[in-house]
Formats: sequence, C-alpha cells, structure tokens
Amino acid sequence: MSYYDPLETRDPAAREADLMDKLRSQLAHAKRASAYYAQALADIDPAACGSRQALAALPLTRKRDLIDLQKATPPFGGLNALAKGEARRVFASPGPIYELQGGEADHWRMARVLYAAGFRRGELIHNCFSYHFTPGAFLMEGGARKLGCSVFPGGVGQTEQQVQAMVDLRPDGYVGTPSFLKIIVDKAEESGADISSLKKALVSGEALPGVTRAWLGERGIAVRQCYATADIGAIAYETEVDAGMVVEEDLLLEIVRPGTGDPVPPGEVGEVVVTTFNGDYPLIRFATGDLSALLPGISPCGRTNARLRGWLGRADQTTKIKGMFVHPEQIAEIARRHPEVARMRLVVDNPDAQDRMTLHCELAGVPDGLQARLVDSLREGTKLRGEVQFVAPGGLPNDGKVIEDKRVY
Repeated sequence: MSYYDPLETRDPAAREADLMDKLRSQLAHAKRASAYYAQALADIDPAACGSRQALAALPLTRKRDLIDLQKATPPFGGLNALAKGEARRVFASPGPIYELQGGEADHWRMARVLYAAGFRRGELIHNCFSYHFTPGAFLMEGGARKLGCSVFPGGVGQTEQQVQAMVDLRPDGYVGTPSFLKIIVDKAEESGADISSLKKALVSGEALPGVTRAWLGERGIAVRQCYATADIGAIAYETEVDAGMVVEEDLLLEIVRPGTGDPVPPGEVGEVVVTTFNGDYPLIRFATGDLSALLPGISPCGRTNARLRGWLGRADQTTKIKGMFVHPEQIAEIARRHPEVARMRLVVDNPDAQDRMTLHCELAGVPDGLQARLVDSLREGTKLRGEVQFVAPGGLPNDGKVIEDKRVY
C-alpha cells in the first residue's frame, strides 16, 4: 500500500490527541477572529474543550441556516475570519450560499484524496467540475497543485470538445461527476475516438451507482469517489480497497441524531457534523444535512482513521442534484413568481442512473405558455434543467414536502 503521508497510518490515540489540541486552538481563534463565533461561543472556554464530550456540548451551525445568516450579515454571515477583499476567490453556490477561498494553495485539502485515487506528481488531470460560480473545479485545482499535477480545465458540457481534448492531450485521469464521465466515454466510443490514456477517475458531486462504476471499470477506468462540500472541502474518500470512505485527516467528524446535536452510537445512521481547522473560514460543529454512519474497525488498506459508509441521503429536504444543492427556499421563490400555481413539489428520480428533476404543479387550469415559463423559472432558480408536470387540485400529498427524492441506487 502507498500513503500520502505518515498521518494516515498513525495510532488512533495519537490522532485523537492531535485533533483535540487543534480543536482548542481553533475555538480560541474563531472566538477572536470571527464575528459569528464571538457570539456563538461567548460562554465557551476553549481551553476546557479537549474531549469528544466537550465537543458535543458546543452549539451546531447548520448549513441550511447559512442563507439567512448571510442575508443578515453579508456576505458570509460573520463566520469568516478572512475579509472578503483578502480572499483568493469568492464563490456562490445554489441558495445562494457564498463561500471564500483562503490563502492556502490546497484550501479544501484535496491532495490527499487525489493521491488515494491513484494520481501522482507529473500527471495531467482532465477537470470536468464547473468553473462557473461554484468552487467545484477549484477544489481539485488546489489539490492538484499541491500534489504536483497539471490540470486541463474542461469544465462542464461541450462533450465533443472534451473528447477531442482527451484524444490530443492524453490525460492520465478525470475528475468530475460520474454521470458526465459516462457521457464522455459513450461519445468517444460512438465516434471511435481513442481516450485510452484515461486510467483513473476521482468523482464526486453526485452518487456513483454500482452499474456506472462497473461499466467504466470494464473500459479500463478505475473510479473512486470522495465526499466533499463547498464549505468544508474534503470530508472522506475511497481508497484502493472497497471498504467505505476514510475520513480526511485534518478535520473532526461526528455523526449526530438528525435535528439534534447528540452523537449517535457507532454504526447508527445520523447527520454528518464537521469541525474544520481552516483559519480563514473556521467551521465549528457544522451540520452538513447529509446522512451517513461510521463503519467498525480499521480499513483493510491500512489507514487508521474512522470510515464512513458513504452518503446515505439528506437529513433535511435540501437535495443534491447533478452535483448542485437545491434548497426548499429556491422552490418557494419559484412559487412566488407563479401565484397561479396552488402548490409545488420538486420530485427527483434517476432513470438510467441519470438524475432527473420534475416540478409538479397543482392548479385547476393551465394557461397558455405557463409550462415554458415554469421550465425557465426552474432553470433560473436552480441552475439546472428540469421538466414540469401539472396535477389537478388535491393531487399532491399533504405532507409538507417541497422536495421529494425518489432516486434508487
């Protein structure tokens, strides 16, 4: 086995002691440098927070609350310790939620993840995460820079041009969503293009169906996935063995009961809560809204950190579709634009392993042109393409759901 550094195989007790030392330092820094945490941690003594029990007593900051926090204290809700004008970049994710990139080259700690996926110094990576608005592509850029790889900024779309660039440049691997990689490989096979240099891929942003992984593997592409967010960066990643996702070294991870901050017993499904040690954008007990569970024991690959079963759904109605978060607030805004629609529900499914979203609209009669206007509003509000279906009054369940995820993996 090959490891990025000795941290990955250290004694778990030594790791835990190191994390607790970092926690105390980060709490003191956040109270001093962040307006939000100066208030949220006002009654907390950082020096006394050196255990999991003390960590569990700290307040949660929920991802779903960032929209309101940022509206009240623009642009970052006061969570930032780095001024807006000192950031390397500022991003907007759907919601909108604004994030910053600090001074570190690998701000999101992706070099370790790329290494685990098989990438090595001197290789060329074809990057098909978006370079527009959101930080997805730059997560990988930072990790590649630290690892010593070069990057082709493919971005999203333009499938034929992506294939041609792969034919000409002979990249060693791909980073992006798994669904787009399958589209690219399909197009290459259809046109007879040789992209056989592509031997590995690190995918994220959406679920990786087993059928897609197997299909790509049959074509010589070893696919590994990582769990990362725009706010936190890398959280966990797959290694050379198929045995869950190893937690990234430079963060504190908890699994808590949804709707609370109470840690659940090992193995029980709960919400992923993360504390980072990023000095520019400290996040203390940041509740992601994602569900997962811890696996028992140490990974067969030899890495000794905790492992996640993977992404197991959402603790709230915020849903990731084609790599982009869609929030209930966005659907509510579409409804405000179209008062003629009595009720709306966004339904997400995945026929043929491809995410599809359909806006179900309840109303008595359908005015001319309304369907096209709703399609446009849906795309404008979520930055994603979707369909619109109409149902009669009373046709939608009265269960309070704004977003329904019916995907099957």
